[in-house]
Amino acid sequence: MTDGGMAPVSDPLPFDGPAPLGPTGRPMPVLPEPTPLTEHGGARVVAMCNQKGGVGKTTTTINLGASLAEFGRKVLLVDFDPQGSLSVGLGLNPHEMDFTVYNLLMERDVALEEVVVPSGVPGMDLLPSNIDLSAAEVQLVHEVAREQTLQRVLQPALAEYDVILIDCQPSLGLLTVNALTASDGVIVPLECEYFALRGVALLKTTIDKVRERLNPKLEIDGVLGTMFDGRTLHSREVMERLVQAWGDKVFHTVIRRTVKFSDSTVAGEPITTYASSSAGADSYRQLAKEVLARWRDG
Repeated sequence: MTDGGMAPVSDPLPFDGPAPLGPTGRPMPVLPEPTPLTEHGGARVVAMCNQKGGVGKTTTTINLGASLAEFGRKVLLVDFDPQGSLSVGLGLNPHEMDFTVYNLLMERDVALEEVVVPSGVPGMDLLPSNIDLSAAEVQLVHEVAREQTLQRVLQPALAEYDVILIDCQPSLGLLTVNALTASDGVIVPLECEYFALRGVALLKTTIDKVRERLNPKLEIDGVLGTMFDGRTLHSREVMERLVQAWGDKVFHTVIRRTVKFSDSTVAGEPITTYASSSAGADSYRQLAKEVLARWRDG
């Protein structure tokens, strides 16, 4: 009792309510800080894949790669699209390349280190591409083990890097099958828009066929909602359907629409350096943490 005969008021008990719901309608997990690495190598190869164009594959490859590099991972980006958007997005001129991934695929005497170029981001390198790669799809048809060509040429990179991200072209042709055959996992960027949902079943069928016939270790690392606008009912409904269809494969992180992504592409650098404190940069850093946590727990 106090002097006034009143019992002292104790400190309120801490209240641990449920975790707040994230944009996917599920509770947001607390993502651990990535542990620093003492050595590099044993790369995990991941294909950024969706046969629909304009869903954020290249943007995600650049910015996820840069975020992983910020967390101390040694990253190689592979531009495997004849349009060469990944290379252009990192400031390269497609007409001024000595060697591209096409030379690496089709010419036996070209070594990986001759083709790899720095990306301008510390810890992240690039295997560039241009329109020449479109010829490879036709020429590979006559090769023995044509689906394993990319896997073969990337072999020397596995001991040097921690993560290899392959930016696939928007189709399910031989180049994409090569990327899936070379990969441990697939990340599927998916625009939060109704038509984007329709093609994913076909992509899943292709992934299943590659797993059955060419690459038993292949798994879907996650589905990433991109161009999300939480203010619109349409975006929220598509996200809800995405979670219903794919469950826990859907990343808790979503990438919202912002003009900063277009600006950073024009500048030829990732959003993590172009607008380091922007919401877009924070989203990709969060995605990098979530991806690393999944790989560690997988």
